[in-house]
Amino acid sequence: MQQHYTDQEIQLLFRQDSEKAIEVLFQLHYTYLCQAAIRIVADPRLAEDLTQEVFFELWRKKEAIEFAISVRAYLRRAVVNKALNYIRDRKKITDDEEKLLQVESREPSVTQQLDAEALQELIDQAIDELPEKCRLVFVLSRFEEMSYQEIADHLEISIKTVENQIVKALKHLRTALQPWMEN
Repeated sequence: MQQHYTDQEIQLLFRQDSEKAIEVLFQLHYTYLCQAAIRIVADPRLAEDLTQEVFFELWRKKEAIEFAISVRAYLRRAVVNKALNYIRDRKKITDDEEKLLQVESREPSVTQQLDAEALQELIDQAIDELPEKCRLVFVLSRFEEMSYQEIADHLEISIKTVENQIVKALKHLRTALQPWMEN
């Protein structure tokens, strides 16, 4: 039978025995966190890998860990961000591979490359600023190329909610990219 720990007890345990604290957190939350990751990446093995990476990072930063929110919420946020970043990064790699396969005779100028990199950074920043649910719906739609129905089924939400989140995300992106479009 697992013992229940309050967030304050976990904080104290981190100060006294951080390795034990991580072990306790792993036992208490691993399955829950894997399920959260599966909802995003839809691959149980990948979800486990991403969750384990979060615990590894927690172990690496164990001396400096301070939970400003509940421990469970902190870990869930870390896993969700890890999964979303994985999707975004995988999409970048795929895009880069496609660009390499294109005919190299049309190589862009250095200025064009710098402009494209600056724009990509601005886009990534704007996506990262989206609220979690909105970001998740947007990433699944644009980077995973899932239909609204697939997203609704995958996240167990209505199609109308998916539509509203996409509209919200696009509005935020338009606002964030407005200075760029004026140049």
